[in-house]
Amino acid sequence: MIAEKIIGGERLRPDDDLKFLLTTPLEKLQAGAKLIQEKFFGKRVDLCTIINGKSGRCSEDCKYCAQSAQHKTGIDEYGFLPTEKILEVALADEKAGVNRFSIVTSGRALDRKNFERAIETYKLLRDKLKIELCASHGILTAEQLKKLKSAGVKRYHHNLETSRRFFPHICTTHTFDDRIRTIKLAQAADLEVCSGGIIGMGENWQDRIDLAFELANLGIKSIPINILTSIKGTPLENLKILAPEDILRTIAIFCYINPTANVRLAAGRKFLPDNGASAFLHGASAAITGNMLTTSNTNIKSDLKLLNSLGLTNNF
Repeated sequence: MIAEKIIGGERLRPDDDLKFLLTTPLEKLQAGAKLIQEKFFGKRVDLCTIINGKSGRCSEDCKYCAQSAQHKTGIDEYGFLPTEKILEVALADEKAGVNRFSIVTSGRALDRKNFERAIETYKLLRDKLKIELCASHGILTAEQLKKLKSAGVKRYHHNLETSRRFFPHICTTHTFDDRIRTIKLAQAADLEVCSGGIIGMGENWQDRIDLAFELANLGIKSIPINILTSIKGTPLENLKILAPEDILRTIAIFCYINPTANVRLAAGRKFLPDNGASAFLHGASAAITGNMLTTSNTNIKSDLKLLNSLGLTNNF
């Protein structure tokens, strides 16, 4: 059984015969993902929360994104939130029981003034919180990433979004290699990296598999899987929502290719039955919870209750 070989130390490679990932009945593929997940993560599920620390006015043209200034989506636009507000939310999330907290900001990168505000905010959070800190601020320099590390940030989030082949169909204002470069700079700054993508943007199965291997090659520790939520005013607003079976198969595939990484349920969980219960048992060992950017119907309390009902825990 392939799952048992992976547990024993073997790893799938791009030049392997990978047809089984698409032809194996979903239940059987998920059964293998369950074995892999239990081997490397037991019954533990990592929960993180994010706050939208700066919204809108982004110069980039990512076709899925409500925050691009090139799309007319009517979202709230605001500058970097006051430090006191971010601390208030972070403390509440920690008390509610999450494992980590992240500030996410719109834009290609933070300007100098807002970056310094972010650094001061992370220093305060480091002193006030016990949970781990993450950051997501776009394409940063080596020096900036080192400053984040010194300020108390442990993990940097920077999605690849999709495969190298499909990326130019989704964004033209920066490149796939720009994102790879930022990830490598973050790792060089001794930051862990959280990087994944969005499915349901018109990519094919090979694109998803290629993305999974890109992330494996980079040694990513946390892989968020977002399901496209079509937003009115974006170029992808009329795309059909993926079938739950395709979402669950994708999660299992990422687990097979990245067995020691947390495959993290992110935006779009509402498109899965029972808010992702099956995924948590078959390959997804992490989730974004709380006040998410684009996904509703989930919060920390309900997620902890769901995990408990499944015999899972976020206690480490």
